[in-house]
Amino acid sequence: LQDSEFPVDTEVNTYLECAKEHTQPLKSGEYQLSNILKVHDLAVSCLALHPRKDIVVTGSDDHLWKMWALPGGNLLMTGEGHTDWLSGCCFRPSGTQLVTSSGDTTVRIWDLSRRGCILTLKGHARAVQGCSWHSRGDFVASASMDSTSKIWDVNSERCRHTLRGHKDSVNSIEFLPFSSTVLTSSADKTLSLWDSRTGLRVYTFHGHLHPCNHATFNMKGDTVASCDSSGVLKLWDMRKLVPVLSIDAGPHPANQVAFDQSGGVVALGSSDGSVRVLRRDAGQLSALRGPGGAVRCLRFHGPRLLLSAGADGRLCLWT
Repeated sequence: LQDSEFPVDTEVNTYLECAKEHTQPLKSGEYQLSNILKVHDLAVSCLALHPRKDIVVTGSDDHLWKMWALPGGNLLMTGEGHTDWLSGCCFRPSGTQLVTSSGDTTVRIWDLSRRGCILTLKGHARAVQGCSWHSRGDFVASASMDSTSKIWDVNSERCRHTLRGHKDSVNSIEFLPFSSTVLTSSADKTLSLWDSRTGLRVYTFHGHLHPCNHATFNMKGDTVASCDSSGVLKLWDMRKLVPVLSIDAGPHPANQVAFDQSGGVVALGSSDGSVRVLRRDAGQLSALRGPGGAVRCLRFHGPRLLLSAGADGRLCLWT
Protein backbone atom coordinates (compact mmCIF):
# COMPACT_ATOMS: atom_id res chain seq x y z
CA LEU A 1 0.00 0.00 0.00
CA GLN A 2 1.50 3.30 -1.09
CA ASP A 3 1.64 6.48 0.96
CA SER A 4 -0.38 9.44 -0.26
CA GLU A 5 1.29 12.68 -1.34
CA PHE A 6 0.49 15.73 0.77
CA PRO A 7 -1.02 18.34 -1.58
CA VAL A 8 0.44 21.83 -1.91
CA ASP A 9 -1.72 24.27 0.08
CA THR A 10 -3.63 26.34 -2.47
CA GLU A 11 -5.40 28.67 -0.03
CA VAL A 12 -8.38 28.50 -2.41
CA ASN A 13 -11.54 27.45 -0.63
CA THR A 14 -14.16 26.23 -3.09
CA TYR A 15 -16.86 26.32 -0.41
CA LEU A 16 -16.44 30.09 -0.12
CA GLU A 17 -18.04 30.69 -3.51
CA CYS A 18 -21.30 29.16 -2.37
CA ALA A 19 -20.96 30.81 1.04
CA LYS A 20 -20.82 34.25 -0.56
CA GLU A 21 -24.48 33.84 -1.49
CA HIS A 22 -25.28 33.58 2.21
CA THR A 23 -23.23 36.39 3.69
CA GLN A 24 -26.15 37.81 5.68
CA PRO A 25 -26.30 35.88 8.95
CA LEU A 26 -29.58 35.53 10.78
CA LYS A 27 -30.12 37.90 13.66
CA SER A 28 -29.33 35.78 16.68
CA GLY A 29 -32.71 36.40 18.26
CA GLU A 30 -34.43 34.97 15.21
CA TYR A 31 -33.46 31.37 15.88
CA GLN A 32 -36.53 29.36 16.93
CA LEU A 33 -36.72 25.70 17.90
CA SER A 34 -38.36 24.10 14.87
CA ASN A 35 -38.00 20.37 15.56
CA ILE A 36 -36.75 17.91 18.18
CA LEU A 37 -35.67 14.42 17.14
CA LYS A 38 -35.01 11.61 19.62
CA VAL A 39 -31.91 10.07 18.04
CA HIS A 40 -30.20 7.99 20.77
CA ASP A 41 -31.09 6.45 24.13
CA LEU A 42 -27.87 7.84 25.63
CA ALA A 43 -26.13 11.21 25.17
CA VAL A 44 -25.25 12.50 21.71
CA SER A 45 -21.53 13.27 21.71
CA CYS A 46 -20.85 14.40 18.11
CA LEU A 47 -22.46 15.60 14.89
CA ALA A 48 -21.33 15.57 11.26
CA LEU A 49 -23.06 17.12 8.26
CA HIS A 50 -22.91 15.65 4.76
CA PRO A 51 -20.99 17.99 2.42
CA ARG A 52 -23.65 17.84 -0.31
CA LYS A 53 -26.89 16.39 1.06
CA ASP A 54 -29.35 17.24 3.83
CA ILE A 55 -28.02 14.45 6.01
CA VAL A 56 -26.61 14.46 9.54
CA VAL A 57 -24.67 11.79 11.43
CA THR A 58 -25.01 11.58 15.21
CA GLY A 59 -22.55 9.71 17.43
CA SER A 60 -23.41 8.63 20.95
CA ASP A 61 -22.32 7.24 24.29
CA ASP A 62 -24.28 4.12 23.20
CA HIS A 63 -21.28 3.14 20.96
CA LEU A 64 -23.33 3.74 17.79
CA TRP A 65 -23.48 6.31 15.03
CA LYS A 66 -26.68 6.94 13.10
CA MET A 67 -27.39 8.74 9.85
CA TRP A 68 -30.56 10.83 9.52
CA ALA A 69 -32.32 12.72 6.73
CA LEU A 70 -33.00 16.40 7.45
CA PRO A 71 -35.25 18.01 8.41
CA GLY A 72 -37.70 15.12 8.88
CA GLY A 73 -35.42 12.75 10.76
CA ASN A 74 -35.78 9.49 8.81
CA LEU A 75 -33.15 6.98 9.96
CA LEU A 76 -30.98 6.03 6.98
CA MET A 77 -28.17 3.96 8.49
CA THR A 78 -26.70 2.73 11.78
CA GLY A 79 -22.99 2.05 12.37
CA GLU A 80 -22.04 -0.68 14.88
CA GLY A 81 -18.46 -1.67 15.73
CA HIS A 82 -16.99 0.68 18.33
CA THR A 83 -16.83 -0.84 21.81
CA ASP A 84 -17.06 2.45 23.74
CA TRP A 85 -18.55 5.95 23.43
CA LEU A 86 -18.16 7.87 20.19
CA SER A 87 -16.28 11.16 20.52
CA GLY A 88 -16.15 12.43 16.95
CA CYS A 89 -17.40 11.89 13.42
CA CYS A 90 -16.57 13.59 10.12
CA PHE A 91 -17.54 12.97 6.49
CA ARG A 92 -14.92 12.49 3.80
CA PRO A 93 -15.18 15.64 1.62
CA SER A 94 -16.61 13.51 -1.23
CA GLY A 95 -19.39 12.36 1.12
CA THR A 96 -18.73 8.68 0.39
CA GLN A 97 -17.10 7.73 3.69
CA LEU A 98 -17.19 8.61 7.38
CA VAL A 99 -14.45 8.70 10.00
CA THR A 100 -15.31 8.15 13.68
CA SER A 101 -13.28 8.30 16.89
CA SER A 102 -14.06 6.56 20.15
CA GLY A 103 -13.25 5.99 23.78
CA ASP A 104 -12.17 2.49 22.69
CA THR A 105 -8.84 4.11 21.53
CA THR A 106 -9.56 3.50 17.82
CA VAL A 107 -10.41 5.52 14.73
CA ARG A 108 -12.65 3.83 12.18
CA ILE A 109 -13.29 4.51 8.50
CA TRP A 110 -16.75 3.54 7.24
CA ASP A 111 -17.77 3.10 3.61
CA LEU A 112 -21.34 4.32 3.28
CA SER A 113 -22.18 2.43 0.08
CA ARG A 114 -20.99 -0.81 1.71
CA ARG A 115 -22.70 0.21 4.95
CA GLY A 116 -19.80 -0.96 7.10
CA CYS A 117 -16.38 -0.36 8.62
CA ILE A 118 -13.55 -0.85 6.11
CA LEU A 119 -10.57 0.20 8.26
CA THR A 120 -9.73 0.38 11.98
CA LEU A 121 -6.76 2.59 12.91
CA LYS A 122 -5.03 1.62 16.15
CA GLY A 123 -2.14 3.36 17.90
CA HIS A 124 -3.49 5.72 20.54
CA ALA A 125 -2.88 4.62 24.13
CA ARG A 126 -6.05 6.20 25.55
CA ALA A 127 -9.49 7.36 24.42
CA VAL A 128 -9.59 9.24 21.11
CA GLN A 129 -11.35 12.59 21.60
CA GLY A 130 -11.97 13.73 18.04
CA CYS A 131 -11.21 13.31 14.33
CA SER A 132 -11.07 15.38 11.15
CA TRP A 133 -10.70 14.73 7.43
CA HIS A 134 -8.26 16.62 5.19
CA SER A 135 -10.05 18.49 2.37
CA ARG A 136 -8.27 16.30 -0.20
CA GLY A 137 -9.56 13.12 1.44
CA ASP A 138 -6.28 11.17 1.73
CA PHE A 139 -5.55 12.00 5.37
CA VAL A 140 -7.37 11.80 8.68
CA ALA A 141 -6.32 13.46 11.94
CA SER A 142 -7.15 12.22 15.44
CA ALA A 143 -6.73 13.71 18.93
CA SER A 144 -6.38 11.65 22.09
CA MET A 145 -6.43 11.69 25.85
CA ASP A 146 -2.89 10.27 25.63
CA SER A 147 -1.70 13.90 24.95
CA THR A 148 -0.88 13.17 21.30
CA SER A 149 -2.56 13.61 17.94
CA LYS A 150 -1.97 11.47 14.87
CA ILE A 151 -2.05 12.00 11.11
CA TRP A 152 -3.26 8.85 9.35
CA ASP A 153 -2.86 8.01 5.66
CA VAL A 154 -6.10 6.31 4.60
CA ASN A 155 -4.53 4.83 1.45
CA SER A 156 -1.45 3.22 3.00
CA GLU A 157 -3.51 2.65 6.18
CA ARG A 158 -0.75 3.81 8.52
CA CYS A 159 0.10 6.61 10.93
CA ARG A 160 2.33 9.12 9.11
CA HIS A 161 3.01 11.44 12.07
CA THR A 162 2.40 11.59 15.81
CA LEU A 163 2.02 15.19 17.01
CA ARG A 164 3.70 15.55 20.41
CA GLY A 165 3.81 18.69 22.54
CA HIS A 166 0.59 19.05 24.49
CA LYS A 167 0.99 18.30 28.19
CA ASP A 168 -2.52 16.93 28.75
CA SER A 169 -5.45 15.42 26.87
CA VAL A 170 -5.93 16.72 23.30
CA ASN A 171 -9.67 17.38 23.19
CA SER A 172 -10.29 18.42 19.59
CA ILE A 173 -8.59 18.43 16.20
CA GLU A 174 -9.46 20.03 12.88
CA PHE A 175 -7.81 20.58 9.50
CA LEU A 176 -7.78 24.15 8.23
CA PRO A 177 -10.00 24.09 5.10
CA PHE A 178 -7.95 23.25 1.97
CA SER A 179 -4.72 23.12 3.92
CA SER A 180 -2.40 20.71 5.70
CA THR A 181 -2.46 22.90 8.83
CA VAL A 182 -4.07 21.26 11.86
CA LEU A 183 -5.62 22.98 14.90
CA THR A 184 -5.77 21.24 18.28
CA SER A 185 -7.22 22.23 21.66
CA SER A 186 -6.03 20.70 24.90
CA ALA A 187 -6.72 20.29 28.60
CA ASP A 188 -3.31 21.94 29.09
CA LYS A 189 -5.20 25.26 28.43
CA THR A 190 -3.61 25.88 25.02
CA LEU A 191 -4.45 25.64 21.33
CA SER A 192 -1.78 24.64 18.82
CA LEU A 193 -1.27 24.83 15.06
CA TRP A 194 0.67 21.97 13.42
CA ASP A 195 2.02 21.17 9.96
CA SER A 196 0.60 17.72 9.23
CA ARG A 197 3.20 17.17 6.47
CA THR A 198 6.06 17.23 8.99
CA GLY A 199 4.27 16.55 12.28
CA LEU A 200 5.80 19.69 13.79
CA ARG A 201 4.10 22.34 15.93
CA VAL A 202 3.96 25.73 14.23
CA TYR A 203 2.37 27.93 16.90
CA THR A 204 0.71 27.79 20.34
CA PHE A 205 -2.08 30.08 21.51
CA HIS A 206 -1.96 30.97 25.21
CA GLY A 207 -4.77 32.77 27.00
CA HIS A 208 -7.32 30.30 28.31
CA LEU A 209 -7.13 29.87 32.09
CA HIS A 210 -8.96 26.53 32.07
CA PRO A 211 -8.82 23.31 30.02
CA CYS A 212 -9.83 23.91 26.38
CA ASN A 213 -12.64 21.67 25.18
CA HIS A 214 -12.85 22.60 21.50
CA ALA A 215 -11.49 24.87 18.78
CA THR A 216 -12.57 25.43 15.19
CA PHE A 217 -11.83 27.54 12.10
CA ASN A 218 -14.32 29.69 10.21
CA MET A 219 -14.76 28.74 6.55
CA LYS A 220 -12.42 31.49 5.37
CA GLY A 221 -9.73 30.19 7.70
CA ASP A 222 -8.82 33.62 9.08
CA THR A 223 -10.43 33.23 12.54
CA VAL A 224 -10.31 30.54 15.22
CA ALA A 225 -12.96 30.13 17.93
CA SER A 226 -12.21 28.20 21.12
CA CYS A 227 -14.01 27.40 24.36
CA ASP A 228 -13.05 26.09 27.77
CA SER A 229 -14.30 24.26 30.84
CA SER A 230 -15.22 27.48 32.64
CA GLY A 231 -17.47 28.66 29.81
CA VAL A 232 -15.11 31.19 28.22
CA LEU A 233 -15.33 31.72 24.44
CA LYS A 234 -12.34 33.26 22.63
CA LEU A 235 -11.86 34.38 19.03
CA TRP A 236 -8.35 34.54 17.57
CA ASP A 237 -6.98 36.25 14.46
CA MET A 238 -5.18 33.59 12.41
CA ARG A 239 -3.06 36.08 10.47
CA LYS A 240 -1.77 38.08 13.44
CA LEU A 241 -2.03 35.11 15.83
CA VAL A 242 -3.61 37.23 18.57
CA PRO A 243 -6.88 37.05 20.54
CA VAL A 244 -9.55 39.46 19.29
CA LEU A 245 -12.47 38.69 21.61
CA SER A 246 -13.07 36.95 24.94
CA ILE A 247 -16.55 36.38 26.35
CA ASP A 248 -17.38 34.66 29.63
CA ALA A 249 -20.47 32.50 29.13
CA GLY A 250 -19.75 30.54 32.34
CA PRO A 251 -19.65 29.26 34.95
CA HIS A 252 -20.81 26.05 33.25
CA PRO A 253 -18.37 24.37 30.83
CA ALA A 254 -18.55 25.29 27.14
CA ASN A 255 -18.33 22.04 25.20
CA GLN A 256 -18.25 22.97 21.53
CA VAL A 257 -18.15 26.04 19.31
CA ALA A 258 -19.19 26.52 15.65
CA PHE A 259 -19.18 29.24 12.99
CA ASP A 260 -22.02 29.75 10.53
CA GLN A 261 -21.24 29.89 6.78
CA SER A 262 -20.72 33.64 6.79
CA GLY A 263 -18.38 33.55 9.79
CA GLY A 264 -20.47 36.33 11.33
CA VAL A 265 -22.26 34.14 13.85
CA VAL A 266 -20.67 31.87 16.45
CA ALA A 267 -22.65 29.30 18.45
CA LEU A 268 -21.53 27.79 21.75
CA GLY A 269 -22.90 24.62 23.36
CA SER A 270 -23.05 24.86 27.14
CA SER A 271 -23.36 22.34 29.96
CA ASP A 272 -26.17 24.50 31.36
CA GLY A 273 -28.39 23.20 28.53
CA SER A 274 -28.33 26.36 26.43
CA VAL A 275 -26.93 27.30 23.04
CA ARG A 276 -25.30 30.74 23.16
CA VAL A 277 -25.33 32.67 19.89
CA LEU A 278 -22.84 35.47 19.26
CA ARG A 279 -23.31 37.96 16.43
CA ARG A 280 -19.77 39.20 15.90
CA ASP A 281 -20.85 42.59 14.53
CA ALA A 282 -22.97 43.28 17.62
CA GLY A 283 -20.67 41.53 20.11
CA GLN A 284 -23.68 40.32 22.08
CA LEU A 285 -24.53 36.84 23.32
CA SER A 286 -28.08 35.57 23.29
CA ALA A 287 -29.22 32.24 24.75
CA LEU A 288 -31.38 29.59 23.09
CA ARG A 289 -33.01 27.30 25.61
CA GLY A 290 -33.49 23.70 24.50
CA PRO A 291 -35.52 20.94 26.13
CA GLY A 292 -32.82 20.17 28.69
CA GLY A 293 -29.45 18.53 29.30
CA ALA A 294 -25.92 19.68 28.54
CA VAL A 295 -25.32 20.65 24.91
CA ARG A 296 -22.31 18.61 23.85
CA CYS A 297 -22.18 19.35 20.11
CA LEU A 298 -23.58 21.76 17.52
CA ARG A 299 -23.25 22.55 13.82
CA PHE A 300 -24.64 25.08 11.36
CA HIS A 301 -26.17 23.56 8.22
CA GLY A 302 -26.49 25.91 5.28
CA PRO A 303 -27.49 29.52 5.84
CA ARG A 304 -30.58 28.93 7.95
CA LEU A 305 -30.28 25.86 10.17
CA LEU A 306 -28.49 25.31 13.49
CA LEU A 307 -28.32 21.80 14.98
CA SER A 308 -27.56 21.04 18.63
CA ALA A 309 -27.52 17.83 20.64
CA GLY A 310 -26.31 16.45 23.93
CA ALA A 311 -27.01 14.70 27.18
CA ASP A 312 -30.70 13.90 26.61
CA GLY A 313 -30.15 11.98 23.36
CA ARG A 314 -32.17 14.51 21.37
CA LEU A 315 -31.26 16.53 18.29
CA CYS A 316 -32.65 20.08 18.21
CA LEU A 317 -33.18 21.93 14.92
CA TRP A 318 -33.15 25.73 15.17
CA THR A 319 -34.18 27.89 12.21
